Amino acid sequence: MPVIKESSIRDLKLRINIADVVGRTVSLRKAGARMKGLCPFHHEKTPSFHVDPDKGFYKCFGCGKAGDIISFVRETEQLDFSEAVEALGQRFGVPVEYNEGAGPTAQDRSLRQELFDLHEQAAEYYHEVFRSSHPAGEYLRKYWTEDRRFTAELAAEFKIGAAPADDGGLAARLLKRKYSEEALRDCGLFFIREGAVLTTGALRSRFRGRLMIPIRDHQGRVVAFTARQTAITPTEDPSHEAKYVNSPETPIFTKGHLLFNLDRARTAAGEGDPFVMVEGQLDALRCWSVGLKTAVAPQGTAITDGQLLLLRRYHPEIECLFDSDSAGQKAALRLLPLALKAGVEVRFLGGSSATKLDPDLLFLEKGMAAYAELKAGAQSAMAFACRAALAAVGGATSAEQRHRAAQTVLDIIAHSESAVIRDQFVAEAARHLNLSPTALAADFSQLLARRERSASYSSAREPARPGAALPRPPGSPGALSIGSVEMDLLTVLLHHEAIGKPLSAALPATWIDQGAPAGSLLNRFLAEFEQGNWPGRDQLDALIESEDEKTLVASVIFDSPRFEEPLKIVQEGLRKLRDRALLPRIREIELALAESTEDSKIDHTSLLIEKRDLHRQLSRPITLATQG
Repeated sequence: MPVIKESSIRDLKLRINIADVVGRTVSLRKAGARMKGLCPFHHEKTPSFHVDPDKGFYKCFGCGKAGDIISFVRETEQLDFSEAVEALGQRFGVPVEYNEGAGPTAQDRSLRQELFDLHEQAAEYYHEVFRSSHPAGEYLRKYWTEDRRFTAELAAEFKIGAAPADDGGLAARLLKRKYSEEALRDCGLFFIREGAVLTTGALRSRFRGRLMIPIRDHQGRVVAFTARQTAITPTEDPSHEAKYVNSPETPIFTKGHLLFNLDRARTAAGEGDPFVMVEGQLDALRCWSVGLKTAVAPQGTAITDGQLLLLRRYHPEIECLFDSDSAGQKAALRLLPLALKAGVEVRFLGGSSATKLDPDLLFLEKGMAAYAELKAGAQSAMAFACRAALAAVGGATSAEQRHRAAQTVLDIIAHSESAVIRDQFVAEAARHLNLSPTALAADFSQLLARRERSASYSSAREPARPGAALPRPPGSPGALSIGSVEMDLLTVLLHHEAIGKPLSAALPATWIDQGAPAGSLLNRFLAEFEQGNWPGRDQLDALIESEDEKTLVASVIFDSPRFEEPLKIVQEGLRKLRDRALLPRIREIELALAESTEDSKIDHTSLLIEKRDLHRQLSRPITLATQG
């Protein structure tokens, strides 16, 4: 496969602002010369994820993740190095050149990138049919505007499509564009027999006679489709009875990892404008059509941790607007513990309505006025949970029923990691359940104690797994006391490159512990200085051999060290490494001499001379041949 030129990678990093890359995924705010937001790599409530546009690096002071624009795209989109470079070049209009030929052929392109492109083509095709004079297009336009009472403008904005009842048009288009066999088999748009030669006839369309709704990931790329059953859905269709059919999971589509309309809603969410979660895509489209731009919907499955953490990146509040039938209420109740665990604040719109609530019809009839009415009667998370728990046990007519309902609610509250929130929710639950706050708090303490004992028992039975966090470089709290001299020297080297040449002359490779990433990198970098081949700290990709090393280097460069005299730190580091290398040998010599007898064959004279030479080395002052 063609290798991307180093000059292209350098050009990419110089021309693309890292804030523009990270800002597509993380909501960033100014923090002095840097920017910060909630980390996309772990759950947190207080922003510890920092971006330095001047240096071109990001770092999370919570989980330790650090890197540049390429590593960020790789981590957040699960791409390999070449895929990430190609994706960045395409998004920001930066040409990517290759060492062999003009670039990857259709066969060379990564499967993921090919699938993204293929789905865009499929969305275009279905939308063209929807707008055309094709019988399926004419019928589904009428269904869209008259039956569902949506506008043609909304269909154009979301690229609503039509799948013909019996058609090979999509297969013909994709075959003409020469997509790989692997992409055609894995895209989920066709039923294909095992071993079949891929022709138009062999690619049997999964979606027929249905309204097609493109599903986009949070970056706006089409990754799948939801297909709505209509009167022209063929009766012989394998999924004819299903009102909605989703694309199967593929290398670019996992139902539990994305939310419909998040790519648009995330830019509208903010102070006073929380996300509004509805059950279906058409509910979300109705909300959008009347001006409620923060509506999102899951993909026909239960809400997942991943979806809530994705929302939490952009805004910590959700208003839940599910149908008021039993299925909708159960879905809302399942959402609560996950939301507490993710640190998302939830309110329920219309949860106490005595009549059936259908968000689609409600907004169609009343527009944004319906939203104002729903907000006025919104319930807190605890009010909703208590009402639902009491309904599940048949009411609150007896102490036993209230106790069972309380246990359900306490199980939900226990998912929160905040002691403050837990106390507040327990007190609120006691009011809604008409129980003593003291008694309910005691029950909750017992519940937590049982869980802690269970967790301790489980962890005691599991063998400990090795692994430690990356050491903190100078400039971060607690730095220079972490016990890694190699880390200190590596940090000084990367922030004061002029010291590299004299340090390479003064520090023997045998003194460096190369078993840790910092030592391995220090030795490798000093070798480049020694040979006069140091490329500069901004061009280190060719010298880095693993993702751990890349993270470590990015973390070191990101931090601005607080030391004022780097030369003294280097001299002290050299002294420590020298002591670490020579003192054990002196102790070995002394032990050998002490334990020797007249019969032993130890050369006392040689050992004494070696010991004297080692002491001389230890007594010499550490100096570097620096200039200026």
